[in-house]
Amino acid sequence: MRDPLATPLALPCGATLANRLCKAAMTEGVADERLCATPRHETLYGTWSEGGAGLLLTGNVQVDRTDLERPGNVAIDPTDPRTVSAEARARLARWARAGTAAGNHLWMQISHAGRQAPWYVTREPKAPSAVQLRLLGNYRRPRALTEEEILDLIGRFAFAAQVARETGFTGVQVHGAHGYLASSFLSPVTNRRTDAWGGSLENRARFLLEAVRAVRRAVGADFPVAVKLNSDDFRKGGFSHADCLQVVRWLDEEALDLLEISGGTYEQPRLVGAVGRADDALPLRPSTRAREAYFLDYAAAIRRVARMPLMVTGGFRTRAGMEAALASRDCDVIGLGRPLCWQPDFPRRLLAREVDGIERVEDRLRFAASGWRSPESPLLLLKVLNTFGAMSWYYCNIFRLADGRPADPGRGMLAALVEYLRDELAAARRVQRARGD
Repeated sequence: MRDPLATPLALPCGATLANRLCKAAMTEGVADERLCATPRHETLYGTWSEGGAGLLLTGNVQVDRTDLERPGNVAIDPTDPRTVSAEARARLARWARAGTAAGNHLWMQISHAGRQAPWYVTREPKAPSAVQLRLLGNYRRPRALTEEEILDLIGRFAFAAQVARETGFTGVQVHGAHGYLASSFLSPVTNRRTDAWGGSLENRARFLLEAVRAVRRAVGADFPVAVKLNSDDFRKGGFSHADCLQVVRWLDEEALDLLEISGGTYEQPRLVGAVGRADDALPLRPSTRAREAYFLDYAAAIRRVARMPLMVTGGFRTRAGMEAALASRDCDVIGLGRPLCWQPDFPRRLLAREVDGIERVEDRLRFAASGWRSPESPLLLLKVLNTFGAMSWYYCNIFRLADGRPADPGRGMLAALVEYLRDELAAARRVQRARGD
């Protein structure tokens, strides 16, 4: 019997993925002060390429150098010659060669941080509406985009996709999830516009749909184009699962090659298995809590309306869980993120049947103080510290892989948090000096 995880997947555009495993997008934070790719990208993605997944997705490459998710982002900004120069493109090409060394696909995730841009690297975030993200005082109030700026940003997504193809990436993904710009257009909580870009769901989805159309025109019919979409924001009054189903119906008409299903935003970080403020959180379905994959129940409903291949990311840890998801036809590709930060060859070993799963290190990445251990703690600050501490642990292991060193699973979470904050703020200062801020 053929291994379902090793079965190739033919995409609508004509490309083929060698197997059903994907290294999902994770922010790398290893760009230089000019927001260009570096040899650390080459080392990191060379390691992941040899790791066995048929598809690698990059971390979010920004289309606006002034509105960043973090200081280590790569940017492709047509208004900044440094990010699109011959040297910048040569660096992207070296990244692409390293990331496809084992014959796998490498798709560039194209994004705009929107209001989720921290103060230390973005002076004036831009968003559909001036709705501030209130989280540890880390985000400034955004400025509402003008229609001219919205149209310009749509063009920037297309431009970045064209650069991706020209420099050797084998596909692109438009980031429409997790509360970043395209996602914040979709949500009535963050999109309070009264023009053609807000109000009805059709208007709120316009930015994402127009960006996808522009990207497809830029890269042609034979190049993979994907979208990452929230199954639900899990926030009261936000982008709902019913909204998602309708947007998927519209995306059916856009010649997509893969739709990745995720969920949550910075306020409700379900993408990392965490819960934010209790006062505006929506519960997960009981059957979803029982599954190892966070969003598989939502994908099952999406599967009934989606005509493109589906990918689900978040929570997969065992071969049995992955095989069951594929056998149910609720998804076609398994997205793996954080496990590959500390076991980058996990896909290869899984396909070779050397392992049947991977440990959930999150269960031991908790502050040890009394009352801090439980993710259900009523104290939001402690929840946030747990979430950011665990994320820092993964970030620091990404840095180790990018430096050609093995991951350090035994590293303490508090030490990782301190290291991450120190690195992040130092990188921010370098970016600020390079931009003349």
